[in-house]
Amino acid sequence: MESYQINDLERLTGIKAHTIRIWEKRYSLIHPNRTDTNRRYYDDAQVRKLLNVTTLLSYGHKISKIAALTDEEIHEHIEHDSSATTGLHVNNGYVNDLLASMLAFDEVGFERIFSAAVLRMGMFDTMVQVVYPFLAKTGVLWTVNKSAPVQEHFASCIIKRKLMAATDGLLSSTHKPKRFLLFLPPLEWHEIGLMFANYIIRSRGFQTLYFGQDLPTEDVIKIVGMVAPEYILTFFVAARPAEEVKDFITAYATAEPRAHVVVAGSLDLLSTSQTNLPNVSYMKGVHDLLDLLK
Repeated sequence: MESYQINDLERLTGIKAHTIRIWEKRYSLIHPNRTDTNRRYYDDAQVRKLLNVTTLLSYGHKISKIAALTDEEIHEHIEHDSSATTGLHVNNGYVNDLLASMLAFDEVGFERIFSAAVLRMGMFDTMVQVVYPFLAKTGVLWTVNKSAPVQEHFASCIIKRKLMAATDGLLSSTHKPKRFLLFLPPLEWHEIGLMFANYIIRSRGFQTLYFGQDLPTEDVIKIVGMVAPEYILTFFVAARPAEEVKDFITAYATAEPRAHVVVAGSLDLLSTSQTNLPNVSYMKGVHDLLDLLK
């Protein structure tokens, strides 16, 4: 069982620590555990409940009414309201539900929530409006060391599986002549962004050659020499020296000067790794990719 401090709850739910304490006293909403030295802490079940409370608040329920509900009634309200609500509120609900499912290793629940979001808004908007905010919140867990690597793998494997299935349905729709080579550089393993880019490019009718994680530079150069892609797209996410990133980018850009190299990933890292090469551009977000595909 993981233990969370009240500041962890504030970062995860967006509810101020002061407010959480008031709810504890006034409504007995959750009951913190105590260490031997009388320091309060919270467990996974309490975090999940507070996430559910946050979801109902976003749907317009009053905290006094929520506090009187059983856990089962809270879930019933979430299911009912998520089907009747639109816009940002329901998206926040999906994000919180995915996070709660990840903490509980609830694969059925995670897949149900993901599928409900896709049914409501499609894969593209689900990724942008639900999955990316979910990953940002998951990043909060990683920074406070509350999300174990197995929880990270649990969530990302399901998301990647969904992206693979969605992309498979687009295989026959690639009719535009320009080809994109997609891969992650050596020691890069976070593949969701690259997979989503692959889905977007194929959904717009372009061809892709997808090589996945940790592709050695010599292999990239060999592939480029064989197929001469019009675009080379890669992500840098892992912490590494800026000069090293520049060296990778330069190698890709000079392997085929006629190719347009598109670099995405950590904005902080990319801001320190800019090159003056004319065939290199930097992608700050998904809309930059959409502009490229027009």
